[in-house]
Amino acid sequence: MDFLLDTCGRRRCLLVMQLFVLKAAALCPKPQLGSHIVLTNEALLMNEFPEGSNATVECAHGYVNESGSGVMSCTGGKWTEPDLGCKKKDCGPPIPQPHMTFNLSDGTLFGAKIVVTCDKGFQISGSSYKTCYAGGWTGRAKCEMVMCEQPAEVANGRSLWDSQDEPKYGEIIEFACNEGFTLVGSKSIMCSDYGEYHPGPPECKADFSFTGATTEDRIAPRPAPTAQDSSTISTAHRDKTITTSATATVSPAGQGGIPNW
Repeated sequence: MDFLLDTCGRRRCLLVMQLFVLKAAALCPKPQLGSHIVLTNEALLMNEFPEGSNATVECAHGYVNESGSGVMSCTGGKWTEPDLGCKKKDCGPPIPQPHMTFNLSDGTLFGAKIVVTCDKGFQISGSSYKTCYAGGWTGRAKCEMVMCEQPAEVANGRSLWDSQDEPKYGEIIEFACNEGFTLVGSKSIMCSDYGEYHPGPPECKADFSFTGATTEDRIAPRPAPTAQDSSTISTAHRDKTITTSATATVSPAGQGGIPNW
């Protein structure tokens, strides 16, 4: 030190050293900011923050500028307080869609989630909830009409659904049985909001009272037998049944008359 002072002069070297110390002391550290405010890309590229320099800040992701310019100054080795005010982004209510409602109990600010529901008879296609991000609502969904599969075939019967399209919610399917079969269950079923039929399809069961009878027999009753009808005699012989028909005849002798000789 004495050598340096002797070389350049005590007063001059002391002045240079003093300026060096003051310059080092005047540098501001890298700004420490809150969770809602961050340095801009320009400020992040600065390696040193000397006395009198400025740094700009902006609102963090998901927050928007409410007030202020966002400029900080290095004064006396310290940063001035940023005048920037930030608030959470408000996505606002989602755009209305047909047959769709939203549960907004969680609000509409950044980070909020809302539940998506469809009207009765419609089902969600896509995400069942939406989230508010910096770019707006995420999660696409739409409400589609509930459809039921084509009605199943009914044994010994048929459905009266004559369309190639699948039945929609609320549409009714009717059934009919073939001749000689009776419908058991509901004659008509409806496509419900769960995509299933209510009640279940009916059955067609055989009507044994009509078995072997012709159409005329079912309509017109048979006449009662008369006294002149032939009597039927059944005689069992081994494992066969022999049926004979005879008309009863009474001789004059049997009637008490006098034989004719």
